[in-house]
Amino acid sequence: MIIGRWGGPTDLRGAVRRVEPSGFTKISALGVEEQCVWVVVDRTSPRETWACLEDSYRVEVKIVVEENDHAIVVPIGALFRRGDAWSVFVVEAGRVHLRETQVARLSARVAAVAQGVHPGEIVVYPPASLAQGSKVKLQ
Repeated sequence: MIIGRWGGPTDLRGAVRRVEPSGFTKISALGVEEQCVWVVVDRTSPRETWACLEDSYRVEVKIVVEENDHAIVVPIGALFRRGDAWSVFVVEAGRVHLRETQVARLSARVAAVAQGVHPGEIVVYPPASLAQGSKVKLQ
């Protein structure tokens, strides 16, 4: 996991040891109802980088679920459904070509594509008017 915005000069690293099996509701200082769950983290950054972090600090945490240094990542907005399959439009020689893809992982902003798109290829956000073979001009 990556711990940021804690007040120090660099992000901190840790590994999730345990996520408690049940959550709870908490009312924030601003009166906002928040859903919480306790997470136990083991430090993986050097001890001196954690020295200033104290109990009850507010932090922002990113939990890394999976890492793949060779993943082909496309914006989620470039994907669309055709029947039961995910598809994209890939730009080749100024024209778009429809490709069926196999998506390995989805997040809110990007998708890791297992098949159908190759490294370095350009995909476009598909307006409804875009069709196989349409000419496009990249800007």
